[in-house]
Amino acid sequence: MSQPYETAPAGGGNPMAESPRNDAAPGAAPSATSSAPKGAAAGYGRVVAASCFGTAIEWYDFFVYGFLAPIVFDRLFFPQLDPMAGMIAVFATFAVGFVARPIGGIVFGHFGDRIGRKSILLFTLILMGVATTLIGLLPTYDMIGMWAPIMLVTLRFVQGFALGGESVGGLLMTVEGAPAHLRGLFGGLIQAAGPTSIVGASLAIVLITRLPEDDLLSWGWRIPFLVSLLLVALGTYVRLKVEESPTFKAVEKRREIAKVPVVEVLTHYWRPTLVTFFICLAETSFFYLVAIFSLSYGTKTLGLPRGMMADGVLYANILAMLTIPAFGMLSDKLGRRPMFLMGLAATAIFIYPFFLMMGSKETALVVMAIVIGAGVIHPMMFGPEGSFFSELFDTRVRFSGVSLGKQIGTVLGGGLAPMIAASLLAWSHGQIWPVIVYFLVLAAMALVSTFLVRETRNRTL
Repeated sequence: MSQPYETAPAGGGNPMAESPRNDAAPGAAPSATSSAPKGAAAGYGRVVAASCFGTAIEWYDFFVYGFLAPIVFDRLFFPQLDPMAGMIAVFATFAVGFVARPIGGIVFGHFGDRIGRKSILLFTLILMGVATTLIGLLPTYDMIGMWAPIMLVTLRFVQGFALGGESVGGLLMTVEGAPAHLRGLFGGLIQAAGPTSIVGASLAIVLITRLPEDDLLSWGWRIPFLVSLLLVALGTYVRLKVEESPTFKAVEKRREIAKVPVVEVLTHYWRPTLVTFFICLAETSFFYLVAIFSLSYGTKTLGLPRGMMADGVLYANILAMLTIPAFGMLSDKLGRRPMFLMGLAATAIFIYPFFLMMGSKETALVVMAIVIGAGVIHPMMFGPEGSFFSELFDTRVRFSGVSLGKQIGTVLGGGLAPMIAASLLAWSHGQIWPVIVYFLVLAAMALVSTFLVRETRNRTL
């Protein structure tokens, strides 16, 4: 077996480092607590279930906005704008949630590395639920004028702030307690909470978009947001029952808690942070182009039925619920790096055929394009992502390091991708080639970053 890549506790967070080290005090013998347990620890099944359930709820809240906004929010909150400007404004509010994510990632990452993962996960779940419920209660532009979009943007910011902590915290709770040879599988399971929530959000959108137009615009759009209140109450109850991450407790016991984790990340772990950033930049851009931007592009530019587009996203994410943990498990056999290289290459190859299939306006081809992109190709990267990013950092700064690279990459990738794509579409008078070129540049940067990083699957946490 090859030597695992490790970084020194206080520096050298370099994924290309040659010197293997354990995540333990300098000079100390490797500790059993620094490795993932060989068998399932007591209560680990409850940790996995609580992490998956809570993460699914938060992603549901976040994605309900993403799916519904392109369909009705331009008319509810930006009726004074022409259709193209309204679409860009809607995607700008969508991007606000992503802009808030690195801020939330830094804040919650700091406290997650200082006081533990569990308390952060409880707080972010409640915060997200409150923001989502309030969106469902918002008055529209016709009721209070410009205050409506201002309040919408504020609550979208709170959603992103909360998700900045949740999207990493739930992942670490799962991966840090997993058996070493199954980290990819369990990391994939927590990642699959994303499409599970998307399926829930998609089902909600599919149902309400079948309402008469007047009912949809008057009250129907509020229902998916208000459902969040019940889900958050259930999620909070479940999360109160779980134990803290075993690797964090080990670091806490050895008194190796970082004083200012984000500073340590920026000074000693900048290389793995950049790797995480570039991979997330391309991976999230691909997903949000094929699953979010395509909703607006298909309905507003190509004139496709709303139901056809929503059905495609639904089928893709039902498939992704299976393919994400499957690809995570495959990374336990083949390695994280080969899976990412294959996934990134597939995105670059498929992006042009995706828009060709969309342009055909044939139901089968349009749905197949979304299913292949979001249900097969994206999971090739998203499945191994949880274990791969966690293995790049030491426990004392893992929450902050993964958060910083992942959230900034997601902001500049997935968060801006729909708005940038819509702007490029307007600039080119409906031509799709600038959008394709834009994505290919992102994919090329991610491929280079992945080529430079060393394999991490044998690393001891």
